[in-house]
Amino acid sequence: MSNTLPAIKVFAGTNSHYLGESICKELGIEMGKMNIQRFADGEFEVCFEESIRGAEVYLVQSTFPNSDNLMELLLMIDAAKRASAATIVAVLPYFGWARQDRKDKPRVSIAAKLVADLLSVAGIDRLITMDLHADQIQGFFDVPVDHLYASSIFVPYIKSLKLEDMVIASPDVGGAKRANSYAKYFDVPLVLCHKQRAKANVVENMTVIGEVEGKNVIIVDDIVDTAGTITKSADLLMSRGAKSVRALCSHPVMSNPATQRVDDSSLTEIIFTNSIPYSGSAKATVLPVAELFADTIRRIHNNQSISSQYLMK
Repeated sequence: MSNTLPAIKVFAGTNSHYLGESICKELGIEMGKMNIQRFADGEFEVCFEESIRGAEVYLVQSTFPNSDNLMELLLMIDAAKRASAATIVAVLPYFGWARQDRKDKPRVSIAAKLVADLLSVAGIDRLITMDLHADQIQGFFDVPVDHLYASSIFVPYIKSLKLEDMVIASPDVGGAKRANSYAKYFDVPLVLCHKQRAKANVVENMTVIGEVEGKNVIIVDDIVDTAGTITKSADLLMSRGAKSVRALCSHPVMSNPATQRVDDSSLTEIIFTNSIPYSGSAKATVLPVAELFADTIRRIHNNQSISSQYLMK
């Protein structure tokens, strides 16, 4: 019996095509050929235009708005399963719907669990994602989940800034654990911004816990949607005497009016990954994730550990 590993085939959905191409370039392979036919009523059909029988198939698709991206991924998984792929790995740099990860009030859905179930039933054998909104979402899956951290991309960039008197800040209490990992790594103080919401995407009141006067502050968050929290935090920190305020945010969802808010805010710079394509603000620096995901794919293919990639968790 042959011990030869199956061939790697990488395909990408419509809105993550740019990322699929970059990952394939890092792997030194051609991206797989796939056709998505769209009908007049909005329905679409996925078809692989090459044989994937017995192959190790990686499907790259961030599920950022709108819902077509999720449905497209589900159809890609189903088509791969029906085409006799040996294994199907969903690569979701941004795992959408993750903010609905628990029942925090009566009669609400838990969308993150539903999405996990949809992906599992569709037929994935493994999931690769980055900076989940909540770590416990990994437990919603009955297949292996490789949860990567953008810290391996952000940390070298922070070091390159050579900032003195640095402080790490969390824009809310929920992100304290994430921010504390950066504070511990750099051995600098942690500051918390405590917010009260009037409703979803609307911050009513915010206070700062910690000393920021004369400091260069870096706010750490996973998602920027309307940018209300991040910009209010920056303005508040500057009003408390901070030298400068930057933000590290893994996923630039950036719904309107986020770009305008960032441009009008006290932020010196906002640093994203390209898990979602974004180029709207002159203050934005976008760092590529292709190398991180390509290396993870290579390690999985060769049955190697990926834990050495983690600078911190």
